[in-house]
Amino acid sequence: MLRISKRVFYPQMTLSRSLATYNSPTKAVSDRSLTKKEREFLEPMIRVDQAGEVGAYYIYKGQIAVLGSDKKLKPILQEMWDQEKVHLARFDELVAHHRVRPSLLRPLWEVAGYTVGFATATIGKEAAMACTEAVETVIGNHYDDQLRELVAIENHNQDLVDLSKTVAQFRDEELEHHDIAVAHDAQQAPLHAVLKAVIMQGCKSAIWVASRV
Repeated sequence: MLRISKRVFYPQMTLSRSLATYNSPTKAVSDRSLTKKEREFLEPMIRVDQAGEVGAYYIYKGQIAVLGSDKKLKPILQEMWDQEKVHLARFDELVAHHRVRPSLLRPLWEVAGYTVGFATATIGKEAAMACTEAVETVIGNHYDDQLRELVAIENHNQDLVDLSKTVAQFRDEELEHHDIAVAHDAQQAPLHAVLKAVIMQGCKSAIWVASRV
């Protein structure tokens, strides 16, 4: 499986705020069980993250269905898709480990992701990359918000530390995808600002719904 070895920063990067940095807590890690309050905090987090990775998986699947014949573009899409497969598998594990109820709308996230990926790829390479730019902006910021909340919890146990590391790693990888999309002409897509705004709002709405349903 191809892997992106390090994060690449491009001058076109347009994320509006700085990102939280995760450092392993200096305090001792407890082996205590999660409290009721912590479980109530973690369950919607894990549920929405799994749903988001389902959507991302199918977006790339839809894009490759259209653009897979492009010998220059396919390896880039495949590399990002391979990372999304790892992300989804990890959150599947976390759902099972913490006995979290998955989103009841998973079939919808699959269809919606594939439709968005396929449709934007049909418009052209630039629109597909604009889709990736929009989606990864929302996901990167979403993971960053989660990481801030996780590191703010005073008494870490091993589950919380492990989840913090997962969220930090996946945030950085999603933002790599954003950078790659911008570097491959995302902002040259037809009606870029409108397309990006619509997809970003759709992602934000999906996050809200998935955390609850």
